[in-house]
Amino acid sequence: MSLIVFPAIDLKGGQVVRLAEGDMDRATVYGDDPAHQAELFAESGAQHLHVVDLDGAFAGRSVNGDAVRGIVSRFPGHVQLGGGIRTPESVEQWFDLGVSRVVIGTAALENPDFVRDMARSFPGGIVVAVDARDGMVATKGWADVSTVTATDLARRFEDAGVAALLFTDVGRDGLLKGCNVEATVDLARSVDIPVIASGGVAGIGDIHMLAVHHRDGVEGVITGRALYDGRLDLAAAISVANAA
Repeated sequence: MSLIVFPAIDLKGGQVVRLAEGDMDRATVYGDDPAHQAELFAESGAQHLHVVDLDGAFAGRSVNGDAVRGIVSRFPGHVQLGGGIRTPESVEQWFDLGVSRVVIGTAALENPDFVRDMARSFPGGIVVAVDARDGMVATKGWADVSTVTATDLARRFEDAGVAALLFTDVGRDGLLKGCNVEATVDLARSVDIPVIASGGVAGIGDIHMLAVHHRDGVEGVITGRALYDGRLDLAAAISVANAA
């Protein structure tokens, strides 16, 4: 299995956007048809897609549900969804609608037993979001910063049966500064759970560097702004990832 490239579709008010450092007031709109964007990614060879309901992350419940359903219905591959998913009912709802993986963030810190229960109920379907600002876990749409380190949170789920950890360096997200490869690899080496890198991908160089560490436990990489700004060609990124 090679490094997985996850193109990202972040949803705000039904539109495709990218935020800078998770700040809802610093959103750039890239389109108003999320399902069509999903189709374009599929045409470039994407077999996996990362979708975030940004409004839902702040509200603690699904807000862009219609947009998500449209994406799932028109994307032929696997959809990984996060944002405001904090109850068993919401997890089950999304799996019933065809989502392949559900990402749990805030609830992972506040209610780890919930994550464990969901991982048992949906084997291979639960991803824990480890969002860090200066090494400390950020929650509630990255608005709050805890006193828990990213590594400590990850280790809490070592035996929980989660499919992967989604590690985001919040300080780099949406800024094209380059992925924090060192922190990502350090986390992957410190736990026995596959790690997905996110935040700051600037170009093909980031894909090359992360692909080298696939055997260290780096399962994949999420990229958004670099694709939308034309700095990264998705087909080329997938080719590099597959060749590693």
